[in-house]
Amino acid sequence: MLAAWLGMSGPASGARVVADDLGREVEVRSPPLRIVSLTPGATEMLFAAGAGGQLIATVEYSDEPPAARRVPRIGDVATVDMERLVALRPEVVIAWPAGGNPAQRERIAALGIPVYQQQVLRLTDIPLSMRRLGTLAGTGAAAERAAHDIEARLAALTRTYAAGAGRAPSALLQVWNRPVYTVGGRHLMSDALAICGARNVFADLPEAGPLVETEAVIARNPDIIIAAAPPGEGAAWLADWKRFPTLAAVRGGRLVAFEDQALSRLGPSVIDATEALCRTLARVRDGGVRRGD
Repeated sequence: MLAAWLGMSGPASGARVVADDLGREVEVRSPPLRIVSLTPGATEMLFAAGAGGQLIATVEYSDEPPAARRVPRIGDVATVDMERLVALRPEVVIAWPAGGNPAQRERIAALGIPVYQQQVLRLTDIPLSMRRLGTLAGTGAAAERAAHDIEARLAALTRTYAAGAGRAPSALLQVWNRPVYTVGGRHLMSDALAICGARNVFADLPEAGPLVETEAVIARNPDIIIAAAPPGEGAAWLADWKRFPTLAAVRGGRLVAFEDQALSRLGPSVIDATEALCRTLARVRDGGVRRGD
């Protein structure tokens, strides 16, 4: 099958060139396209951009919006079934450049299948990426409406919740326990904290998801600790911190179990989660222990 694809690949009729999120030129046919998405975030973005009907396959955990659950799976973010992918005859594959399987992406490109790199590093990148996907799929009007809505919501959240200079409480956003993992300043969740009027206490770390020692958390002494935990696990994560009563977050009762998994999504639903986080942090700053939305 792979050899057959190689034999059939060649210049696309009606080809056009579009730019992906890395600024790379990608040659694709005129839409509609047969699209394969290799990440849940890209799948969600395609549906939001009005191109969900062009998706012929995706990967596990692509469950937003609900319509995405009906799209066939051909693997996960780490590896896909290449034989199945080729059999589907995709006209473009959308991949995440910072993760997944680089060797497989190179193999897909070597087969002559266009690879479009979709990536967002900041919340404000989401509408820009949405518009580019609309250009790729020929759904520019729908993508523009979705992008404008996201921009308006981000602006409203910033006006409502963002703190002025020097007034933002520091926060630890814990994404795993034993060992403790958090997010660095280049992660979307760090952006969410800033929009909600808090300062990521580990914003200076360049890694997206750094491992931090308990001693480092104690030294930085965050005002708020947020357990961005899987459902049902947040309370146990927070109980671990109660062993350190000198922490400002513990003394002030500012311990938050926030179990909305959409906060870690790389698609539009992260905006909903950010709004929920902002509401939760606003209540916590008024005092008292909160379990989160």
